[in-house]
Amino acid sequence: MEPLLYNQSILLIVAILIGLMGLGVEAGFRFGRRWQLDATEAFKAHVGVILASTIGLLSLLLSFTFSWTLQRYEDRSEALVTEANAIGTTYLRTQLLPEAMRAKVQSLLSQYVNVRLQEVSLPLANQQERQRRIEQANQLAAQLWGEAMLAVQKDARPVTSGLFVQSLNQLIDSASSTQAAFQRRVPEIVFFTIFALSILIAILFGYISGLSGHRVRSSTFLLLGSVALTIFLIVDLDRPRSGVIQVNRETLQSLQKGIAPTKLP
Repeated sequence: MEPLLYNQSILLIVAILIGLMGLGVEAGFRFGRRWQLDATEAFKAHVGVILASTIGLLSLLLSFTFSWTLQRYEDRSEALVTEANAIGTTYLRTQLLPEAMRAKVQSLLSQYVNVRLQEVSLPLANQQERQRRIEQANQLAAQLWGEAMLAVQKDARPVTSGLFVQSLNQLIDSASSTQAAFQRRVPEIVFFTIFALSILIAILFGYISGLSGHRVRSSTFLLLGSVALTIFLIVDLDRPRSGVIQVNRETLQSLQKGIAPTKLP
């Protein structure tokens, strides 16, 4: 099923949430004012306990989700470094191939790095372009594998073509791992639960303010701001291809500069 939130603007999501929480605070306040005279101190204390429990539950869910997304961010960064190292090792081991094959293999590797860097830099919303880049990378990997098989036929020694085949296999596996790491994200049901709890807290907060007979504007702004900022960070970390916090691609970029295209005769 197509995700509902993942392709939407982070600022739009947070703005809508702040708006709904603001409406929740106002609705709760007005409802509390209606019951202000009938509410006993015991009832007010009971509502306060419910609010504190709900805030604790939201805090736990936010901390768990933030830790989850931060770990996913680290996993994506490590996957890119691993893939860059695999490509670099494969490029170095092209020196073990027969001299007549080196230029073509090095040229294919240079094209492969360019395509992989383009693919991981594209936003998730650009599905068609990303899929085209993935197919290009797969085609280049297939060509590289074909060259490796030819090298084995010409020289089957494990310390020459064998090492190149091993590194090429790691290159292909690391690309799959990187794609999988970039596809992993927080299930949307978790975000909807966080949004629902945030709005519920806003309503209860406004309700207690209404029962007390006065608005607490500073606390309201602090509540809305802290929840919105935390959710913004979580959603942004969950989007490795866009947003403020993006996965560092310097390893692939440095590799792209280091692997100069080789002109074929």
